[in-house]
Amino acid sequence: MADHLPPVLLEACVVLGASSDKLSEVYQAINNNGSTEHLLLEPEVLHVLAPPFVSRPPAESEAARSHGKRRRSFLRKKREHPPPAAATSIQDGSEDVSVPKDIDLMALPQLCFPGGLQVTNEEKDEQFHFLVFTDVFGNKTHGVVMQCYRPILEGTSVFKNGAGSFKFSKLFSAYGFCVISKYPYFTALKDCLSCLLIQLRTCRLSDMEERVKEFAAKLALVPIPPPGQLHLMFTLCPLTIVLPSREDEDHPVIDLDLHLPFFCFRPQQLLQGLSCLLQEQRVVLFSADWARLTLVAESFLLFLQPLSWQQPYVPVLARGMLDFLMAPTAFLMGCHLSHFEEVATETDDLVLINIDNGSVSTSCSETLDLPEIPPAAADCFTQRCQTLQIHFDLYHCHHGSCTDISEQRAQRRAWQHNLNLDIQRITLELIVNIFRDVSSHLNYEHRVFNSEEFLKTREPSEQLFYKQVLETHIFHFFLKDRLNRKMDNFARMELSTRSEMQRMKAMVEVPRRPTMQEIQARRKSSTTESKMSKRLGMSLPNLGDNQTISHQRNSMLPRIVTSDPTARTPPKPPQVFKLPDFPASLSFYSVQNYYSELIQLLGKAIFSVQKENSMLLARFYYLRGFINTLCCRRLDALGDFQNLYKTDTAIFPTQLVTWLVDSLHRDERQQADKRPELKRLILKVKTENDKLSVQPDDHVKKFELPRKHLHQEEFVRCVQECGIVKDVATIHRLFDALTNGQPKQVEPELFRVFYTFWKETEAEAQDFNLPSEVIDHLDNSECVYKLSSCVKTSLGVGKIAMTQKRLILLTVGRQGFLEITKFRDIQEVKIASASFLLVRIPSLHIKTSGRVEVFEANLKTETELWNLVVKEMWAGRKMADQHKDPQYMTEALTNVLLMDAVMGCLQTQRSILAASKLAYFDKIKHEVPMMVPKTTSETLKHKINPSLDLAEPQTVHVLLYTPGQLTSNGSKSEMNPKLWVALSGGKVVVFDAASWSMRQDCIQVGASQLNCMLGLVQEQVWIGSQDSVIYIIDTHSMSCNKQLTEHRHEVTGLTVDLRDQHNSQQTYSCSCDGTILQWDTASLKVKRQLHLSCDRLSSIQIYDGTLWCCCGDCIVELKKSGTPQRRIALPDDVRSVPSSFSSFIIIPERGQLWTGCADSGELCLWHTNNHRRPSKRISLPGSSGVTCMIRVKDQIWVGCRGRSGIGGQCDGQLRSQVLVMDAESHTVAKELQAHSDSIQTLCSAEDRYVLSGSARRDGKIAIWKVE
Repeated sequence: MADHLPPVLLEACVVLGASSDKLSEVYQAINNNGSTEHLLLEPEVLHVLAPPFVSRPPAESEAARSHGKRRRSFLRKKREHPPPAAATSIQDGSEDVSVPKDIDLMALPQLCFPGGLQVTNEEKDEQFHFLVFTDVFGNKTHGVVMQCYRPILEGTSVFKNGAGSFKFSKLFSAYGFCVISKYPYFTALKDCLSCLLIQLRTCRLSDMEERVKEFAAKLALVPIPPPGQLHLMFTLCPLTIVLPSREDEDHPVIDLDLHLPFFCFRPQQLLQGLSCLLQEQRVVLFSADWARLTLVAESFLLFLQPLSWQQPYVPVLARGMLDFLMAPTAFLMGCHLSHFEEVATETDDLVLINIDNGSVSTSCSETLDLPEIPPAAADCFTQRCQTLQIHFDLYHCHHGSCTDISEQRAQRRAWQHNLNLDIQRITLELIVNIFRDVSSHLNYEHRVFNSEEFLKTREPSEQLFYKQVLETHIFHFFLKDRLNRKMDNFARMELSTRSEMQRMKAMVEVPRRPTMQEIQARRKSSTTESKMSKRLGMSLPNLGDNQTISHQRNSMLPRIVTSDPTARTPPKPPQVFKLPDFPASLSFYSVQNYYSELIQLLGKAIFSVQKENSMLLARFYYLRGFINTLCCRRLDALGDFQNLYKTDTAIFPTQLVTWLVDSLHRDERQQADKRPELKRLILKVKTENDKLSVQPDDHVKKFELPRKHLHQEEFVRCVQECGIVKDVATIHRLFDALTNGQPKQVEPELFRVFYTFWKETEAEAQDFNLPSEVIDHLDNSECVYKLSSCVKTSLGVGKIAMTQKRLILLTVGRQGFLEITKFRDIQEVKIASASFLLVRIPSLHIKTSGRVEVFEANLKTETELWNLVVKEMWAGRKMADQHKDPQYMTEALTNVLLMDAVMGCLQTQRSILAASKLAYFDKIKHEVPMMVPKTTSETLKHKINPSLDLAEPQTVHVLLYTPGQLTSNGSKSEMNPKLWVALSGGKVVVFDAASWSMRQDCIQVGASQLNCMLGLVQEQVWIGSQDSVIYIIDTHSMSCNKQLTEHRHEVTGLTVDLRDQHNSQQTYSCSCDGTILQWDTASLKVKRQLHLSCDRLSSIQIYDGTLWCCCGDCIVELKKSGTPQRRIALPDDVRSVPSSFSSFIIIPERGQLWTGCADSGELCLWHTNNHRRPSKRISLPGSSGVTCMIRVKDQIWVGCRGRSGIGGQCDGQLRSQVLVMDAESHTVAKELQAHSDSIQTLCSAEDRYVLSGSARRDGKIAIWKVE
């Protein structure tokens, strides 16, 4: 279990050099011939120092023993591989030395002396270099090596043969000191070794072991900072050293100067190097300075984030390891510049990167003949590089000279931190620009990437680069993260840099076609090639002038959309916490006192930020829990980690907490049971461990056409995988069309023909050569989806073109534009026949409102298909207008294109009959009355679909509207109000309530059904779940990193006293077992707990400071003390059948209580001072039960369950109602019909709009105007 113990800075410290016997031999040899030239010795491990450095008292050593069992003995390994005859005297007495696992000491001497161990007759300056070790599982360990020279002879007493004096001057031998850490703290560990060097210069060789041991023991006391904005600082005389933290769990520590490669390479060479790594070439770095190799290699890999290098990685190869370069696989390695010619001559197909002169070549030629990064992304990167301020002296020249080294180092650190952030932003922007369109070709349900379609959208000059990259391991792992919808920096930047048009397009799922806006931009760009470089890297213009949703993703415009660097807000400087001074002695009790002092300092820090910064508070809790674990204060540690639920669950150390719980002694377990919060934590850990550990599905498939017959289920999967359409009901209709009159399965050849026809039609649409006059007449967002052959019409000869809005005629000869009709203006569509030379030719007749003449087109064999197409678009437009739901038009358009493809692939006499099965809206128009009641039409403003990105509709369980406000970052999207939508399975979708565009497609909040939501002024959204947890979403980061776990059962209600939203004492939650908790929302602590005896507590509301509770068979008003003041029971006649209160409304100024029951089609009106029986019962027309109620102004809005049966597909019938009650006259003021399934939730938007959400058979949200 040592793997789960808290991480410390030092993993091991290893001293290396030549053995004393070997040095004696060397001295004798030099004494004879007098030359030290070319004298290299075999380095050996002289000493290994690894934690723990202090021994515990016997009663407390259990944890230490378990830690030691996980290490392997260094001495045992040395015995298995006998060393040379000259054994080291330093290690002879170390019988209990242990070595951290995954560190190969056999290779370490070569790597610490990659150029060999030298003996010289003059003392050389110390040198540093850096190592990275990678095990077979890809886990990395990091080392910083310091080489320094010490005299071999410190007098004449070294040898046993007596005293004497020597004629020769002193000889110097190199010693290596390697500090090994699990974390890449290259700069910090280099600073630590620099401090050690000062001590080594003044100590005797015999004292060196003790000094190094003391040094290692101090570093073993330094904890690793948790991810986030908290750095740790400690003093190691004479320097103050800072350990920076990781940005988050997915990011590595960055403790090096990322601008060093910009000194070594021009941007073009940097791009070549990154291109080679993205294509997984065999790459070798060269430098005459060993230190540069690792620093540049690490920088290159960081530039690729979030893509992670998956191939062998050895940034420093010693002289004896050059055979590694013969490996047949891809790799990234580094070796000394002196081997450049040898490597270039004797190897093939290596990419050689010379750090010292900034060149990139291959072992076959002096140039690099590999596909380059796409030019648009490359040019943007080059321009960004010119903005970097990479010279500290230039940046600092206007400041005064520092007289304090600590102050100077702090200034340099702050400058370097900001520069590193700028470089990371630029390189991330490069990666986003290269892979921005990958998400457009993913199918998340079946985890499929359609690589062929992605490649078709690339420019011809970019094809080879992407073909290479798409086959790599590095891209495969990147795809896994995209398919897992990982919200990392790549995803955040990709979202934030989308243009308004791209955001609108992302809201619909229809086939790709170029819009008029894009055709214009493409033509303009083709005639202004010389201006391309100036445009690249800048934000695209706002394409959202026309808010009509367009239905095609941009594949032709430059794919470079970036944020303006000048508009960025400067990052907040990270907080720094200073560790106490190291103890003078390293006894067990001194170390314990050190830890006690550290715990006290952390306690003060926690108190100081208790109500100010929860993110920082979480880091202090984490650190204190870490130190308590080291001190075997298990209960205190668990208490600290429990607090992470309320501050930041992202850094919760699950494995460490599990180990702590398992290691509790019996008396500790008894004490934990007396502390409710620890009892809950232990129960949660045990429960989660008892669950079967199911590995997440992280496979990635490439789309392939089927090779066997497809039954309906496989057909659905294949159609979704290839990206044609997602909706299951539509795919079922397509299956029926393709299997028309045949056994219920689709042949693979038929699917191939259908798929090919679909894709060819899509490709042809890219090449429609529309005249400029036509483009000028159409809206920016319009796309041409279908084009007829040249036919004779009543308006002249030409081609009929169909957009999502209208039919137009492209006349022949002098190319012109004539509008035939808009779909919403059509009155009649029919097939007639026209006579031509004694032959009757079928023709299409379209009658339009406002025009006397009927449009006639002699479409010949195309007539029947165009008849179906126009009728379906007409019906879709009519439904979209009546229901205020633009998705109907989108679905109709998809149906039309599927009809076209079915006709094209079947080519039989029955093909028109098959295609007609896809005419879904036209069928509904004839079967179901389409007329929406006038009251509904006047009140309904808009409808939105929160399940747009899912294969099937989901139930809308809860809606929450949060008003707009100007937040700290001041971005426009943050100012807009938001609509929070809780769907099935713990999914939360967020809409911008100003434009009703989807802002956040999915925030996962647990995995259970969500029951209630509450918005608080602290910029939090609280969500109560069936799994008994209250989840808290931060409205800035849109992440859910806090949980309240005090409830033991399903959380059913949340409420806050609206009289004073800033009063943190007036927020309540309830669970179904009758528990009511009052919260301090600043500290997230329970201020008060109440319990109500009832069968099921389903909701609570607060009115004038008084709590009212809905308890199934009664409504209860609570006194201030929490005891029931009055209880209103179900009416007797309702009580006789199984029923319960589903919702209630209090109107205090009228003394009224309105109640609704789940299985009763009526409302009961009570007077609060007479609660024995309702004063009035109001029948609800067309309702079989009440599901929800809200008060808006002086109205009561009631969500109902319809009387008709539930089941089957949505057919346009409105089965459920929203009823608007007049609170004064007690009558139904409006009956609104907009959903085909029961209303699940209602919410008010500032009393201007009411929003209703329905169950999964409908799954939509209706937005109503309030009068």
